[in-house]
Amino acid sequence: MYYPVVLFCYNRPDHVQKTLSALSANEGALDTPLIVFSDGPATTRDVALVKSVRRLLSIVQGFKSVRIVCSEGNKGLSASVIDGVSEVLSTFDACLVLEDDLETAPYFLKFMNEALWQYKNDGHIFSVSGYCPPIAIPKDYSLDSFLFPRINSWGWGTWRDRWEKVDWSVADFQPFISNKAMREQLAEQGADLPVMLLKQQQGKIASWAVRFNQACFNLGMTNVYPVQSLVSNRGADGSGTHMKHSGKYAVALCHKYLSSKRRAIVPS
Repeated sequence: MYYPVVLFCYNRPDHVQKTLSALSANEGALDTPLIVFSDGPATTRDVALVKSVRRLLSIVQGFKSVRIVCSEGNKGLSASVIDGVSEVLSTFDACLVLEDDLETAPYFLKFMNEALWQYKNDGHIFSVSGYCPPIAIPKDYSLDSFLFPRINSWGWGTWRDRWEKVDWSVADFQPFISNKAMREQLAEQGADLPVMLLKQQQGKIASWAVRFNQACFNLGMTNVYPVQSLVSNRGADGSGTHMKHSGKYAVALCHKYLSSKRRAIVPS
């Protein structure tokens, strides 16, 4: 059984086409339900582009099934992801999530589904990542996956019971932000996280990911990553709303099969 892929798109038809082309070339694509959430235009300038995206979506093939959900108004990425994933997980036990600027390697679906099945009853694992940042993996590390406490938002998957643990209002924000030790502990995952969470709660940004990560942090859970990236973000070309032109997180896609069947450990 392959879990569904949930794809979020907006106003970049060229990116959507490339994302779908790479995904449909994956082993297991023909066994994978595809559910696409197409956000509505925020301005009159986006109307034609959104229509172009939806024309492209109307002829998508190469998957077990295709369902397109079109929003008349503009919800923005954060609300789209929260609402869309919640809807899908009300029916399925788990799902994979992509955005319209992500290119997947041929074994992305296989790795992600195997990991979702392997760790579905593991109370330590919060999510599975398809992206691996450009980090140095020790040469003597022999496994195909490792654990890291920070979530990834570039090609990921999770289960209904983990998703339902997320408090999107972050009700415990004030006690957390007032606790220096807790802030420093979160900053060990990335110095940007306490700042992003503060901006989220101040209404300066709208990020589902920083709140998803905070839930993982509060629960003391961790996440599975491949040792080589199965996802590449092409949105760092300056075309996106949330990602500026940058090569900082560029990676080469891994085109070989990576196994998630053995227990992952943190590289030393």
